[in-house]
Amino acid sequence: MKRGSGRCAEPPQPGRGRGRAPPLAAAPRLPPAPCRPCPEPAAAGPGSAPRRGGRGAMRGPRRRLPALPALLWLALAPLPGAPGPAARAELRVRVRLPGGQVTEESLQADSGSDCISLELRTADGALVTLTADFRQDTSFSEASEERQQRSFGTACPKQCMEEVKIFRALILGELERGQSQFQALCFVTRLHRNEIIPSESMAKLRQKNPRTVRQAEEVRGLEHLSMDVAVNFSKGAQLSSHIHNVCAEAKEAIYTREEDVKFWLEKGVDGSMFEVLPQTSDLPDLQRCKLCADRWKPCICSYSLSIEWYPCMLKYCKSRDATGKVSSYKCGIRSCQKGYTFDYYVPQKQLCLWDEET
Repeated sequence: MKRGSGRCAEPPQPGRGRGRAPPLAAAPRLPPAPCRPCPEPAAAGPGSAPRRGGRGAMRGPRRRLPALPALLWLALAPLPGAPGPAARAELRVRVRLPGGQVTEESLQADSGSDCISLELRTADGALVTLTADFRQDTSFSEASEERQQRSFGTACPKQCMEEVKIFRALILGELERGQSQFQALCFVTRLHRNEIIPSESMAKLRQKNPRTVRQAEEVRGLEHLSMDVAVNFSKGAQLSSHIHNVCAEAKEAIYTREEDVKFWLEKGVDGSMFEVLPQTSDLPDLQRCKLCADRWKPCICSYSLSIEWYPCMLKYCKSRDATGKVSSYKCGIRSCQKGYTFDYYVPQKQLCLWDEET
């Protein structure tokens, strides 16, 4: 992979110097969220709750449910009309950004492919997407391997399919400064357990008042990541089949960490898909982009994003039956907010104009 080329979604042609990209008047048409469109919820089936009887109907003892917040309801069993096994579902919530603005966040869950996608537009107009791929080798069937071979020309060994999370940012370009319409970035890291709720649970989430502006119950600490390795787009399916769709606009700007690469190599991933990027230890003159005065020199860029609201944990309630036996059941979620800062190499500061000292 040639690292000297630009990393914009509309990169300059090879050999092109400092010429500016032709200005485009129309606003960019940003691609949709990575998860596929969700079908309409199925009609209530035989599992629907029975109707109440008349006045003379016999009623059993009622179990008092704990008071739940007016946020979201998570049922252990599918509700009438709720998605069943291997379902796709979408939930839209209103969240407040740090500056006070209110935006809509889309949460999509596909329990069939075992993935979750969260998407929101930031105050500066960037479209941020987080895709959590829970797929592991235990669920990697021969059929899915054949589909991957047909689609990408390569198939991952069964032992190398790992849980990963993919951050994608579509950043509006500054046309007056010679940038293209928008710039795409992708950051791929390992997905650790208990970072976000499972896809099956996400597919069952419902909200009582869609107009309510949500605010996270827990603010998790800022995570600063050094993305010092580039990922070959054509071989990215070895990490996650979703990279092909999510990072399609960022083919030359897919980054990961060296410590994650070491873990994946031990699992059997082909090492030829990775390329270590230059670091300050290799190039003493390599500066951070915010300190670099020349827009055409290589530098270390920083990009920050924040997932303002996402279901990070399940809540469990306890109940007692007639014999006094206590059992627990899923009864809700805990919401979190988390910020990330990514540091990565760019061949020229022109690709990192947002990272300037103010």
